[in-house]
Amino acid sequence: MSPASQTPHVAVIGLGSMGYGMATSLKRAGFAVTGCDVSADAVARFVKDGGAGAKTPAEAAREADVVVSVVVNAAQTEAILFGKDGAGETMSKDSVFISSATMDPDIARRLAKQLEATGRHYLDAPISGGAQRAAQGELTILASGSAAAFAKARPALDAMAAKLYELGDAAGQGAAFKMINQLLAGVHIAAASEAIAFAAKQGLDIRKVYEVITASAGNSWMFENRMPHVLDGDYTPRSAVEIFVKDLGIIQDMARSAKFPVPVSAAALQMFLMTAAAGMGRDDDASVARMYAQVTGVKLPGDK
Repeated sequence: MSPASQTPHVAVIGLGSMGYGMATSLKRAGFAVTGCDVSADAVARFVKDGGAGAKTPAEAAREADVVVSVVVNAAQTEAILFGKDGAGETMSKDSVFISSATMDPDIARRLAKQLEATGRHYLDAPISGGAQRAAQGELTILASGSAAAFAKARPALDAMAAKLYELGDAAGQGAAFKMINQLLAGVHIAAASEAIAFAAKQGLDIRKVYEVITASAGNSWMFENRMPHVLDGDYTPRSAVEIFVKDLGIIQDMARSAKFPVPVSAAALQMFLMTAAAGMGRDDDASVARMYAQVTGVKLPGDK
């Protein structure tokens, strides 16, 4: 605990849509929270909302009891820990690094081993739930790590999560569980997009299709959550196409290493790749429906 205060100090590295909500949830729970992001505007916004700001991970992590990393991938996580001005330089002994990025389990194990060799703890803790749940402190966290890492991280985890799954005593298990979730999520988004565009091709009222499917056996959480973006013609990114290009790509790498066939997720990956190649990589992942529409000449809401 920071010697200057009895209030636990948490550093949140990455103040995007998820990280910002997690930081505000921690602050609301009574933690002293320092935010850090490559975007100075994001840091300034957090400071305006009552948090503290830092320019580098090293500065944010100094005297922190817990460091929460909310970045996109393994490379960014490694840079935050061990790169120039990395948090690994300044984290106090016995503090814990909570890694929320989706990554290959082997990389999570390597990063954990490297950090734990310095006397700190590493919790492999991918997240699910979206920006709204992050802001409400109601995420699902899929965590694995040592008993000591869990003990150190638990108060912060309780502030950020509605559901905390403790999935093993070493890093890598949380990452592996998250990849199974991402396999299904990517396939379901691609299937939902295919279905809604195919319905439009049949001349069906796609709002009525949405009403019928969400009350029928063919429904999925992703169909119910993402297809309203198509109905509204609103592709403001809640979760971008490129996220699934990355995650489904990791699944292909894992499956190839395990000599395990994953043809359905491979097909979904190709749909996300085509959507990204068509210039929609940074748009909402429901844009896969737009890609289908462009290829087939179908008009969807919002089309010019």
